[in-house]
Amino acid sequence: MALGEDYLNYPWRRHGMDHDRYPWSNLFERKPVTWPNGARVALWITPAVQWFPLDMTSKPFAMPGGLTMPFPDLRHYTNRDYGNRVGIYRILDVLAERKLPASVAVNGAIAERYPSLVRDIVAAGHEIVAHGLDMGHAHHSGLAPDAENEIVARTLRLLREASGQEVTGWLSPGRAQSHATPDLLAENGVAYCCDWANDDMPFEMSTRGGPLLAMPLAYETDDRVVMLDFHHTEDSWAEQVKDRFDVLYREAESHGGRIVSIPLHAWVTGVPYRIGKLREVLDHILAHEDVWPATGRDIVAAFRSQA
Repeated sequence: MALGEDYLNYPWRRHGMDHDRYPWSNLFERKPVTWPNGARVALWITPAVQWFPLDMTSKPFAMPGGLTMPFPDLRHYTNRDYGNRVGIYRILDVLAERKLPASVAVNGAIAERYPSLVRDIVAAGHEIVAHGLDMGHAHHSGLAPDAENEIVARTLRLLREASGQEVTGWLSPGRAQSHATPDLLAENGVAYCCDWANDDMPFEMSTRGGPLLAMPLAYETDDRVVMLDFHHTEDSWAEQVKDRFDVLYREAESHGGRIVSIPLHAWVTGVPYRIGKLREVLDHILAHEDVWPATGRDIVAAFRSQA
């Protein structure tokens, strides 16, 4: 059968992806960004505290870091829960020693199950970022929009009530989204999301609810990705994060401010034999001049003030 004349007429054939969320652009040709006090790099530390349901279904896909053994997978469940009982407090101690703020990604279920943990994070001066309801509720296009909106709204309600903060940042479990997720986030008062891994600087996305800022939360130097998915050593993870900083710090000299994000998982970096590597990484970065430790909401405010 012959192909129709319009077979090769593809309306989205252009730079960019198959959507109209944002225009394609070259990072090195954009208007330079200036951080407060002329800082070259914004240091954005983003620990995550997560709750993995014991009866995870792995549908429609297996969640990164999820439980893998037959029910009840207590070995992996308790290993993940170690981060909420012990690991996060080690990370908070390291941040307190260096007087560093962080944006802590928190599942909504944490506010219900461990409300004291949310209070401790807030009391330490950190920002709460919504991290979905729990690690068993993935966002995907098989969800009806109303069902996904209920997950978003419930997550934000739990965390806003527990923290007393506006909670305007979002990180989806597994960084998964449906086609509607950006629209639903903006409509529920979210100002920035951390799911997209296609840039080193923020960029605006168009949604039904107005602009939503995509923030550059590193994926390939995420502690879980490097050490558990790629099976690299702790030394290798630290080296990669320091190399990332060194390159962005040099670029900032001629191309304007950059962001160095350090995504952490309380159940990964918070264990005794890895926490020293976090100290090593932070001390390397802080040994440089013109580093601005900031939360996600601080970076968003500074970035949008120059738009």
